[in-house]
This record gives sequence, structure tokens and C-alpha cells, in this order.
Amino acid sequence: MTIQTITLGGGCFWCTEAVYLQVRGVTAVESGYSNGHVLNPTYEMVCTGNTGHNEVVKIMFDSSVITLDEILQIFFVIHDPTTLNQQGNDRGTQYRSGIYVNSAEQEAEVKAFIAKLVANQTFSKPITTEVLKVSNYSKAENYHQNYFANHPNQGYCSFVVGPKVEKFRKTFQAFAKP
Repeated sequence: MTIQTITLGGGCFWCTEAVYLQVRGVTAVESGYSNGHVLNPTYEMVCTGNTGHNEVVKIMFDSSVITLDEILQIFFVIHDPTTLNQQGNDRGTQYRSGIYVNSAEQEAEVKAFIAKLVANQTFSKPITTEVLKVSNYSKAENYHQNYFANHPNQGYCSFVVGPKVEKFRKTFQAFAKP
């Protein structure tokens, strides 16, 4: 077993976390904040957009079961990488599309993946996803962890998170946990 870590910002972390918890080979998913300038921000601070942080999920995965390329395939389907600082009705820099890497090798792999998307004209608009080294990461408050699993009938979960999870399960059946 070879565990790798990648940190992804795809809008609200509840959505991204709920999807990746369904992915075979993913050993852990943690909601958090990264790439801002304030140490250990709270959710309320991040929501103002003034800390520079992005709502992210830190994903630990067994690369002998699922590759980084496959993790990225899922990522670029479950969110819109062409809207700057926005996912659906969630607006602000804390909802930007971002991939935060841990090594030069990961950065090269991510940039090559995005270059293929651009070359294949996968999206009709430019990709705005930032690719940076992960920095100033902190875990989100405990009530944000496993949010969808703990609150499946909450309004946002029913209307936004649930459909993203369902889209993943339909589009990526081969990657879904049984």
C-alpha cells in the first residue's frame, strides 16, 4: 500500500468530501482550509473571504488502488473548473478551484493532466484551477467533517451535495466503493 495525499478545492468542502468518501482506494478525507494568510482560521473567518483560504479537502489515497490521474478525472467532473471564485451559488475566493500539491512530481502530473484537458478542449471556457504547493493548511471544525453523512436531509445537502454524489456514482461506477 502506497498512501499519497492531495488537497483539492472544488467549492464547498461538504460536496467534495461527500464524493471522495465514496471513492475506492481513498483511505481518508478531511475538510479544511488552505493557502491563506491567517493561521488556524475559523469557518466564520474563511467565509468572509478575507483570510485568503480556500475550502478544501485533504484526500489520502492508496495509489495502488486509484491513481492521482483518476482522482483528478473525478475532480474535473464534479465541479466547474472554469468559474473563477465560484461554484454554483457559492461565491468568493474561498470557493475557488484549486489543486494543492505536496511535491514537484505531483505538480508536474497535475499540470500535465490539465494540459491534456486544454488540448482536448474538454471545456468551452478557460480552466481557472490554481495549482500550488499546499500551504497553511488547517483542519476545519469537527462539525464540518462527514457533514453530508451526518446531515443528509439538510437543505444544502439535499439540493446540492446529494446530486453531486449521485453524479459521481453514475459517471464513475468503476471508481465507487461497493
